[in-house]
Amino acid sequence: MAGVFPLVELTLVGFHPGKLVGDGAECSKKPKNDEQQSMRADVLNSDEENEEKSEFHKLANAKIFLSDCLACENCITSEEAVRVFQQNQKELFQVLNLNKKCDTSKHKVVAVSICPQSLPYFAAKFNICVTEAAKRLCGFLRSLGVHYVFDTTIAADFSILESQKEFVQRYRHQSQEEYALPMFASACPGWIQYAERVLSSLVTPYICTAKSPQQIMGSLVKGYFAKQQNLSPDKIFHVIVAPCYDKKLEALREDFYNPLYSSRDVDCVLTSGEIFQIMEQRKTSLKEVKEVAFDTLFGGIKEGELIRHDGRRSDGYLEHIFKHAAKELFDIDVKEITYRVLKNKDFQEVTLEKEGETVLRFAATYGFRNIQNMVLKLKKGKCVYHFVEVLACPGGCLNGKGQAQTEDGKPDRALLRQMEDVYAAVPVQLPENSEHVQKLYQEWLEGIDSTRVRETLHTKYSMEKPTANSFDIKW
Repeated sequence: MAGVFPLVELTLVGFHPGKLVGDGAECSKKPKNDEQQSMRADVLNSDEENEEKSEFHKLANAKIFLSDCLACENCITSEEAVRVFQQNQKELFQVLNLNKKCDTSKHKVVAVSICPQSLPYFAAKFNICVTEAAKRLCGFLRSLGVHYVFDTTIAADFSILESQKEFVQRYRHQSQEEYALPMFASACPGWIQYAERVLSSLVTPYICTAKSPQQIMGSLVKGYFAKQQNLSPDKIFHVIVAPCYDKKLEALREDFYNPLYSSRDVDCVLTSGEIFQIMEQRKTSLKEVKEVAFDTLFGGIKEGELIRHDGRRSDGYLEHIFKHAAKELFDIDVKEITYRVLKNKDFQEVTLEKEGETVLRFAATYGFRNIQNMVLKLKKGKCVYHFVEVLACPGGCLNGKGQAQTEDGKPDRALLRQMEDVYAAVPVQLPENSEHVQKLYQEWLEGIDSTRVRETLHTKYSMEKPTANSFDIKW
């Protein structure tokens, strides 16, 4: 195996009881025992150890920025910190190298699922369109020994459809259910971690129960696809390529673990930047790699045109749910959504009026300062919104800290603008219009309103009381 992939020092940035470490500040968690310390010195063998380090090598050697919520022992345990730290390129190459040995009983099928918000990063880095970047990235991963490369858009389809269905139900029952509204989006793992570990029962009943696209993809690969390939889940090593480090922590959730096979739905999460490191170590440019189409979950069929969802920088939960609710609840067709900027560009709202009355009021709340303000309003009973799309990263998922950062950990605004432009060029498709999704609802989930849907596409959140009074924080 060529290349040395530096193991990174885990730095967790965010909330700390009694003290806020906000956007751009740091709170370092040091190793608590010799075993953790020794892990830092454990690197892969390589013929290229003296290679000049790039921007991401320097960043990785210094620290990893997780999202703002993951600062202290009240948010993340030392064991979780170690397990997050272990999800790196080394883990992937251990499996790939094992597959090259003769003992086939230990071989694993390696499947990589790529988040759509990661693709613009590679397109911008190599100055190519997103479709070409996707195909060449597939080709690169295949050259490493990966067997299947999937697009997680289909998992986001399920997540959005289940979220908009749940919102309509909550809206219709808001007078009977105490915690019906506002409904908070559930796709961002940084937000979920913060809500469960710090805010808990104050907020978690309001969070949509639909799983995130990452974890639905995990269920698809280790469930449906494994069955199609006649494989047990533990014989598949499933990697997610994502824009942010928080996804690594999400993969560790206990409800995404199959005890029967001792198998996680997602075995390893690598950020876009970590994949880029591998390319650099191998001195590979995507422009030189053979184009290969995405695989599908349906066997030999290859994916066609790359598509995305509405939403400027993320999966577009707000836009899909708003349009769906307007039609389903009020029989109003909304073609274009107009955002109104409030305190800052990461706090915007959308409203729907009927006969002079505001019947829907949605908000997009990005970054933890805006999230905290929203939660304070909820605590005081002054939250006026029916739905809130919550994302930990200011600017949304394209601005994930695993891809849109400079060497010193600050946002790379020029790169982000490039990513936004190439992402906007990808055609939009409504989740309802996906034939694959409709097929899976019937074949895999036994119908759109089945018990299997509830068990497979939804989750539960911790209801424990907060460990600290997080509302005494002064921003």
